[in-house]
Amino acid sequence: MGRRPPSLTSPSWRYALFTLLYLYQGVVAGFALTALTNHFAAAGASTAEIGRHLAIIGLPWVLQPLLWGPVIDRATPSCMGPRRYWLVLALAGAQVCLAGLLLLGTTPSLTAVSAVLFLHSLAASLADTATDRMIAASVPADELGRTSAGTRAGFVIGSAAGTAIFAWLLAAKGLPVAAGLLLILTTPLALAPVLVRETPDDRFFSFHREVRSGGPGHVSEAVSFARGLFAAFRTREAAILLTLCFAIDFGLALFQVPFAVALVQVHGWDAGDLSRLQAGLALLSGTLGAAGLGAAVDRIGPHRALRALLVACAVAFAIAGSLIGAGLEATTGPVILGLASVVPALLYVALLPTVLLASRAGRASATQFQVYMAAMNLGDVVGSALAGALAALVPPTLLALGVAGVFLVCARAAPKFDHRPD
Repeated sequence: MGRRPPSLTSPSWRYALFTLLYLYQGVVAGFALTALTNHFAAAGASTAEIGRHLAIIGLPWVLQPLLWGPVIDRATPSCMGPRRYWLVLALAGAQVCLAGLLLLGTTPSLTAVSAVLFLHSLAASLADTATDRMIAASVPADELGRTSAGTRAGFVIGSAAGTAIFAWLLAAKGLPVAAGLLLILTTPLALAPVLVRETPDDRFFSFHREVRSGGPGHVSEAVSFARGLFAAFRTREAAILLTLCFAIDFGLALFQVPFAVALVQVHGWDAGDLSRLQAGLALLSGTLGAAGLGAAVDRIGPHRALRALLVACAVAFAIAGSLIGAGLEATTGPVILGLASVVPALLYVALLPTVLLASRAGRASATQFQVYMAAMNLGDVVGSALAGALAALVPPTLLALGVAGVFLVCARAAPKFDHRPD
């Protein structure tokens, strides 16, 4: 009997595949959300324009539950595995979209770049839905913290590398060269799910699928699916968690977007230096921080870890607001960036297991999970879109203290979905 092929039945292959898939997301995010926005900010783009760019890229992630949740939850059998089929297909489409950046020329408008990256987000959000459903289906409850730490580490390592590399490359060589390297770096990562199967018996590569009939039973199944999904969010705990997911990213975006733009346009920071600092801070939180926290989450439970980190975020933003209020915004910029990014990045290591535990019941688990994730993405999109207008009305000190207050309220209200004693 020969060796069995790599599959998600092996803990090591699970950890490796999910980390690589989030590494892919991180590399693209470092390019699109940090290096590119700082590059255009240095070229004179306003906070409103930067916020609009972030909102456009984030929109498919907001619509993720409506677009892709039912597709994955009701996936028909495939020789490649029901989720892996969509994952491979989506990543192929995402790479085609990234290749589209090469067609924009040397000095494209931010609007044109946003449009291409919007198409990439459509494909990438489908890949992310399939990935998250594979995590929910294959990872035992007592491994969720370490798996979350692995995915977070993959994302931030990719984001840090993408930010640092492309911040320099955009300034030195321009968008076409940066886009070409982005395509080269991400293609091997996009091929990872071709090699790792959901089960050992899945085919290496095949697009053969069973076809569902479209008769009355199909309609009744869709209605039953929708009712089950609606029922999953009727509980008090689900509603609170949904609100909490929105509030976290909404508050972060309201502060982080105008603060980064102000460092470049008001305080004279170099866009490349800012990108490298952001990359270093992300790397710190996503590697050493996430690794230690993942084991702690599995030991004490996601609920206690989540509440503690929400309080830590409130303290971090209160300190940041105090530094800004004392007139030290320019000189303590790295400290404020660290407070506003490192602790919130660690927060997601505890939040992901909480959301997975809240989404595991019922046939619509992938869609439930993506509704929570969409609430976070919606918070980021709305916060980014409103950041420019709010920054013109509210002093940054009050904004930071307001975000601290949001985190305190979230810590008090955080629902419990694990089954460990407090």
